Amino acid sequence: MSPTAASSSVRNTGAPAPGRRPRRYGSWLRGTAIAAVTLVFALPVVWMFAAAFKTNVQVTDPTVGLWFSPTLDNFRNVLDTGQILRPMGNSLLVGVVSTALSALIAVPAAWAVGRFGMRRTGSLILVARIVPAVSLLVPWYYLFARAGLVGSYTVLILSHMFVSVPLILWIMISFFEGLPVELEEAARTDGLSAFGAFWRITLPLAAPGTATASLLAFVFSWNNFMFALIFADERTQTVPVALFNFISYASTDWGGLMAAAGLITVPVLLAAVLGQKYLVAGLTSGASKG
Repeated sequence: MSPTAASSSVRNTGAPAPGRRPRRYGSWLRGTAIAAVTLVFALPVVWMFAAAFKTNVQVTDPTVGLWFSPTLDNFRNVLDTGQILRPMGNSLLVGVVSTALSALIAVPAAWAVGRFGMRRTGSLILVARIVPAVSLLVPWYYLFARAGLVGSYTVLILSHMFVSVPLILWIMISFFEGLPVELEEAARTDGLSAFGAFWRITLPLAAPGTATASLLAFVFSWNNFMFALIFADERTQTVPVALFNFISYASTDWGGLMAAAGLITVPVLLAAVLGQKYLVAGLTSGASKG
């Protein structure tokens, strides 16, 4: 039998090619692991949204699972009493303003650190990200109280910027270092200044990274509880503090708490979905170039 005929007979037996079965098992194991991790992270969210449509008795009853008669009373009570709408507006105001101001400061600073090798300066700014914020609450409260800012939006914006500026700065440093410096050099050859090359050439290219860093800073601001608990009052309290009001010494309004938690989760989910294109591009660029 010739070698050609022998190889043809082997192919006709239908035997799997070497290495195909382990590869198939690897894909199956990878899919199973992804499904398990997704289930672990999604289950609390599913439980939260399901509990928002239950009564307090159903929430605390372990025999009631996902099969129950839903009710909208929790959402009606939360919206009619205004327990969550004003805090959501406060959180939106503080989050947007603090994130915008932080990006305005941190993005040019990150470009300067990345382009001119000021790593020591960047390390000093990183200290603000490392120091526990709780250790600063007492001196902050003393200073802000002396300035008459406690209970205002200004103190919340400034306190959030203390964390948002270093966060955006360190995300953007690696992003700018990954962009080719030849583009800026070509722009400067055409007569632009260093900052002009940054503004017209580098900053548009850094839009995905800026969007990623800004979204992460906004999520931090939206979820921050400690600063709002200490510095805000009834007029300026944000959503994390408003959620805390559903918990009392005698009892907890679980239905109202879950309904309010579901409502405040929606804006962050919408921001993540709408900015998914820039978020994925920014994280990918930072991982591959930084």
